[in-house]
Amino acid sequence: MSRRCAWVTKEPLYMEYHDKEWGVPVYDDQLLFEMLCLEGAQAGLSWWTILQKRENYRKAFDYFKAEKIVHYTDEKLQSLLEDKGIVRNKLKIKSVVTNAEAFLRLKEEYGSFANYIWGFVNHKPVVNHWKTAEEVPVSDAISDKMSKQLKKDGFKFVGSTICYSYMQAVGMVNDHTLECFCHPAHQKSTFRE
Repeated sequence: MSRRCAWVTKEPLYMEYHDKEWGVPVYDDQLLFEMLCLEGAQAGLSWWTILQKRENYRKAFDYFKAEKIVHYTDEKLQSLLEDKGIVRNKLKIKSVVTNAEAFLRLKEEYGSFANYIWGFVNHKPVVNHWKTAEEVPVSDAISDKMSKQLKKDGFKFVGSTICYSYMQAVGMVNDHTLECFCHPAHQKSTFRE
């Protein structure tokens, strides 16, 4: 019988996210940016809350096209504050614009945002071998370092816990538990692409 990580509920959307996205390496700049924004939106909330609103977020934030977001006017920000489809937190909404500016700067400097962000794990996913969900940390030395650097580079809502959650989401860290069928130990090759 196929087992999933213990945190996954029976909700089809959650199961699909776990099975097809969580822990799978992402190198696409726009998706990396989207996930960073969504992880920031999650601060103080559950991932399930954000996952259910993900399509609303995509529409509200022009599918996370940073080039568009950096030109948001006060009127656009006000309309986002009134959008019931997303978390209406002024600081979180403004952080998407701030983060878009930092994202574009780093993309220019490093050739891609992927080059920059994957550098924190030496451009290779960290595959952990946890037996239980309780063993999985909420942060580590890498997420601490990433958080400090992202803040220094102008990002907001990038604390160490958010960074660790982000690394899990974009496959920089694979924290599927050993019993989970998504753990690389159950795959034909080490990486799922």
